[in-house]
Formats: sequence, C-alpha cells, structure tokens
Amino acid sequence: MLDAEFAHSLAVKAAAHGFVPREKRPDPPVLGLDVWGRKFANPIGLAAGFDKNAEAVEGLLGMGFGFVEVGSVTPHPQEGNPKPRIFRLREHGAVINRCGFNSEGIVVVAKRLGAQHGKRKMEETSTSTSPSTSDIKQGGKAGPGILGVNLGKNKTSEDAAADYVQGVHTLSQYADYLVINISSPNTPGLRKLQGRKQLKDLVKKVQAARDEMQWAEDGPPPLLVKIAPDLSKQDLEDIAAVALALRLDGLIISNTTVSRPPPVDTHSLAQEAGGLSGKPLFDLSTNILREMYILTRGKIPLIGCGGVSSGEDAYKKIRSGATLVQLYTALAYAGPALIPRIKAELAECLERDGFKSVQEAVGADFR
Repeated sequence: MLDAEFAHSLAVKAAAHGFVPREKRPDPPVLGLDVWGRKFANPIGLAAGFDKNAEAVEGLLGMGFGFVEVGSVTPHPQEGNPKPRIFRLREHGAVINRCGFNSEGIVVVAKRLGAQHGKRKMEETSTSTSPSTSDIKQGGKAGPGILGVNLGKNKTSEDAAADYVQGVHTLSQYADYLVINISSPNTPGLRKLQGRKQLKDLVKKVQAARDEMQWAEDGPPPLLVKIAPDLSKQDLEDIAAVALALRLDGLIISNTTVSRPPPVDTHSLAQEAGGLSGKPLFDLSTNILREMYILTRGKIPLIGCGGVSSGEDAYKKIRSGATLVQLYTALAYAGPALIPRIKAELAECLERDGFKSVQEAVGADFR
C-alpha cells in the first residue's frame, strides 16, 4: 500500500528499534558452518542494499539471519539518484532499482558500528566466562551473527581505488568480512572495474590497504568482490584468474541485472532504468555462480545471491557452488516470517538428500 522506498525506510527503522520478530529457537545443527575461521549458525544472509547505513544490524541479525551485509557505503555522503528510484514488479516477485549508492558516508556508518561494537564489548565483559580455546570464532564482531561491510565509490570520484581504500581504513575494524562492490549498474563506469587489468590493480591496492593496518591475533577481515550477472564467458574467466592469482577470499554472485528476462520484458515497468532483482534473476545469477565455481575449481568461497525466495532456492545455490546464500527482494515481499521458513526448508532439503552439513552439499551438482 505504501511507496516502495518509503516502505523500505519504514522497515529499516522498525528493525533498528526492535519492532521486528526475534528468533529465539536455535538453528538446526545441519545448517551450521565454518567459513574464513568464523562460525555461521546458518548460511542465510541479508544482502547489501537493505541496511545501507548500518542502522539495524542487531534487529536484523535477531530475526534469524546467519549474517547481515550492510552498505554499500561510500566515502562521502551522497543522495543517490532522483526519486522515484525503486519499482515493484509484484506479480513477478521482482524489483527494479536505480538508487545509485545513496549513502550517509563512512564517517557516520563508522560511528554507528563503533557504538554497537562498544555496547557489545560491555555486555561481553559482564557475562564473560572462560575464553574458548578453539581457533574458530563463535559468531563475529556483531555478536552472535556475522557482519559484512560492502564498500562503494562516490559517483563523482575520479579514483575508485582511493575510495575503496578509504572505506577499508575506516570500516574494516568493525567488519567480519569486506566487500568491494564493482557491479552496481547505477553508478556510471563502475562495472568497468570488473575488467582483468582494472580488477587486478584494484584488488591489489585494497588488499595492501587492509594488510598494512594493525590486526589482533584473529587477523584482518576477508576481502570479497561482488560481481554482475551480465558478464561474458571471457569476463568470468578473467575474474576467476585474478581471484585465484591474488588469493581473493571470496566472490558474491551476483548483483542485479540490467537485462529483462521473460516474462519481465513485457511488464509496463520493464523499461525503467536500473537493476532487476528478485525471482526473474534466479536462473541468470545461478548460471553465473555455476560457471564461477567451475572456473575457480571450488577453491574460493562463493556467496550465491539473486532471486532466492525459498529453502529449495537456497539449496540449489549451494549445490551450484555457493557456500553461503543471500537474499533481499524476497524479504521485501514475504516479510520476516520468510527467514525461519527458508531455514527449515533448507534443513529438510539437506536431510532428504543425505547431507550431514551445508559444507557437504556445496557444489554437489558437479560431483
């Protein structure tokens, strides 16, 4: 009944103030997994773009997500594109958006994450028991769940690498993992950074920025790159080569698409500029995921994102090579009850096919 963007900001505010359901039941043990030395209670995460300014991390994790990715955050605050910029294609379970990295900027977000960080440290010291001896950290810096921080660049910035480096310097201390977003279709020239030479130069600079900082014994956060679904075979081969050569910690596959696959192509809003997300993106993003799993020989953790709206969808992503799965559009349509449902359905899929863990099912389609 409400305008899409107004409804969105209302949902973020509700989550920020705790007006959302809180999951108190433990996750089915079959869903637990260790990635990058961190324990995920389940592999279902909230994709970037929902909580762009890290206003609602605690509330969102409390709803039962295994991890939440905030951002994209740009170095300087920026408005993004003119409104209206979010369009619902309800009958297709899809959305077209051209937000254009609307962001309060890294300083505001760092303050917010720093405050949450401090609050948790206080709680931990008041309830601390004997330290765990395991190398795998239970949960992450955001408490029980894992927090990813997705970094963007300012629209008018001439030096993309410098923008991402600034993001790393300011925000990585609060992140369990970092994402370089070079695949939004709504920032002019951004997707060009996915080219082999550009990507290699960019990743090297960002890795160096991260590694020159001082880190505690648990080391620096892993660095991932989020890619587009609209890439040629050659593009994918180039990205895989760079990812393997530079030992990238992961890839997120994928962002929204500028294509309009049927049946969306005939919708009255299909001609709106922007990225398409939701159900019609599922096949396209899953095919790119499969390609990338083969090209990286299963050596790099992949996060499958695009069109996930059920446990069966999540399971297909995992069998296609995803270690973790993200969603966003389905949550906008189905609401918080979707999360426990997806987890229960995924656990059912795994057990039905005889898998004892998520990890066992990763890339099962290729065995």
